Amino acid sequence: MTRHPAPDGVNTTVTTTRTDLAELAAALQSWLRTADDDPSVTVEDLTRSESSGMSSVTVLFTAVRGRDRSEQVLRLAPEPSALPVFPGYDLHRQAAVTGALADAGLVPVPRVRRVEESPEPLGRPFLVMDRADGTAPPDNPPYVFGGPFVDATPTERDRMQRASVALLAGVHATPPPDALRADGAAGTGLARLVDDTAGYYAWTVSEGGVRVPILEDGLRRLRDELPAQASPDVLAWGDARIGNILYRDFAPTAALDWEGAALAPPEYDAAWFVFFHRMYQDMAESFGKPGLPGFLRAADVLEQYRTDSGRTLHDMPYFLMLSAVRMGIIFARIKARSVHFGDTPAPTDPDEYVLHHRMLRTILDDRYEWEI
Repeated sequence: MTRHPAPDGVNTTVTTTRTDLAELAAALQSWLRTADDDPSVTVEDLTRSESSGMSSVTVLFTAVRGRDRSEQVLRLAPEPSALPVFPGYDLHRQAAVTGALADAGLVPVPRVRRVEESPEPLGRPFLVMDRADGTAPPDNPPYVFGGPFVDATPTERDRMQRASVALLAGVHATPPPDALRADGAAGTGLARLVDDTAGYYAWTVSEGGVRVPILEDGLRRLRDELPAQASPDVLAWGDARIGNILYRDFAPTAALDWEGAALAPPEYDAAWFVFFHRMYQDMAESFGKPGLPGFLRAADVLEQYRTDSGRTLHDMPYFLMLSAVRMGIIFARIKARSVHFGDTPAPTDPDEYVLHHRMLRTILDDRYEWEI
């Protein structure tokens, strides 16, 4: 997909790895020959994915076995020296979730072929999966600044929105794999999420980050205002957003990125789905761009989700605040890594480590209008 230019003032330089692709291709080819017990296997067209995430490194390649050409994806665990975004990266857990989704058949996902836990072949653990066809709305620069999703007709965007919310309902209707059931007793997902969020923030500070006052304000509110009751836990995506969905003709072809999957209330994913677009929409408007103001409106998403899933979601302002705080911690970590690699200077105000710190402040001050 052709990338649209970023507006002046938007930094799109994000270094996540120093991986040498030529060396990686040679090492991957050697590993495939051993794993397949086939010395004729070759690796061709190995390139870094344009939509490679902030946590892992995603590489596209073609595995050639005689006349058979198989387009595949390599996902590498983060380099320990590159300030990983998250403290852990459980490849078997990701594969288990993807397998459960594939078995249920409610959500299109690519097939995971192999998981390699040893760092010896490629320097880090990794998994290999089939490559799905389609295009994901980009994050860098965000899709709201221009491109095919902005240029789409209202009918096309409505079809995309309806199919995406239905996909989310399908995730939540999928029986969780045993790898998630081991997390804890049913019904405790929200408390675990808040504890995990606080623990994640503490880890980022201890591992080369800085203390961010606005995030600490948010964590206090999350603890103090924890709902007395939460919806029953479901298989939650953990990163439910259209940027993790591939589309063809505005219909989903694959759902990606399951490293954050957990047992959690469905509100967790629904709030993330709404929050992420609103964050990007606010960003577009701050740069004088129209963005997509009528797309993924909270009220529309929640009503359609109720229709598709049969569930009514509760306490959404709390879960939207949780999304804003949790994403703030992720952004603070990404900013710290950007400073580490020399992509950007360190902010003088620690709150500015959070890309959406102005939005987050209005949320914490109860001044943000979600239109629920």
